[in-house]
Amino acid sequence: MATIEELTASAQTAIDALKTANGGDGMFAQVNNERREFTDAEYDQAVTDKANFDYDEQENGYIRARQEAYKSIAEQLDMQYWDGVNDTTLWAEHIAKVKEDNPKPE
Repeated sequence: MATIEELTASAQTAIDALKTANGGDGMFAQVNNERREFTDAEYDQAVTDKANFDYDEQENGYIRARQEAYKSIAEQLDMQYWDGVNDTTLWAEHIAKVKEDNPKPE
């Protein structure tokens, strides 16, 4: 797993590439109905924001992915009910599959 310093360096590279994209057009802000290029402070903030986003995704992205993959609580309860009636393990298999597909980072 990358450190915040490594992610900041990567973010700097990505923002620098955007800054010079399309022949040096850079990144822009819309202020009072006028389009203007980012200031140096705004470029610095973009680097910080990207690094923090990437770090959060690295550390917690699996949680969001699991939340999206789990069936609804109502569906899980129904699976548990039918597992008890039919002596099956569909619910446990569903949970194990979601966890396997979206592992917690080490």
